[in-house]
Amino acid sequence: MATLSRWTSMTVMTERVQPGKVTHSFNLSTGKQKQADFLVAGGPLEGPYRLKQLHFHWGKKHDVGSEHTVDGKSFPSELHLVHWNAKKYSTFGEAAAAPDGLAVVGVFLETGDEHPSMNRLTDALYMVRFKDTKAQFNCFNPKCLLPTSRHYWTYPGSLTTPPLSESVTWIVLREPIRISERQMEKFRSLLFTSEDDERIHMVNNFRPPQPLKGRVVKASFQA
Repeated sequence: MATLSRWTSMTVMTERVQPGKVTHSFNLSTGKQKQADFLVAGGPLEGPYRLKQLHFHWGKKHDVGSEHTVDGKSFPSELHLVHWNAKKYSTFGEAAAAPDGLAVVGVFLETGDEHPSMNRLTDALYMVRFKDTKAQFNCFNPKCLLPTSRHYWTYPGSLTTPPLSESVTWIVLREPIRISERQMEKFRSLLFTSEDDERIHMVNNFRPPQPLKGRVVKASFQA
């Protein structure tokens, strides 16, 4: 699996899907980029998939937040890098409706030492603190958010936010990355609400783990 090149610019947006439903938290979108700017390939994928956006899910407390668990253990946060099959489909929307359209790389986050590369992101979150706010965010390479090890679990699944399309090849990395408690609190400082509304902090924006329903989870490593 490989991630290549870098983003020259992207849009950071805070949004809420619908009251009472899982949120996207804040999205970092690539905008108009060359097809080869960021790719994931190899492993369970047939051909390269292009990065569309990344976002995080997190909990109010340290024992919840991730959308996957390992032996029943949850993590405080989980990063999703959403890729689409741009070689086979002409638009992201078309890919999102196809069974081989999307590939999402999941990365667990633990609290511990400060993650130096995360500071550029967390220090910019004040610009999108409120619902439906956007800001430009330039020259960021998301490869800096990946762990050293590329060992992973993989299975065929769905998006975890509406419309929950069964179009995702999930690639969940085994090794978590670590961020400080201060960095984690900056995620929790975001708001579901607009500036003029009663403030509701953006926490617990994750979908609980779902039954496998016969799906087989494979690993790139031997246990």
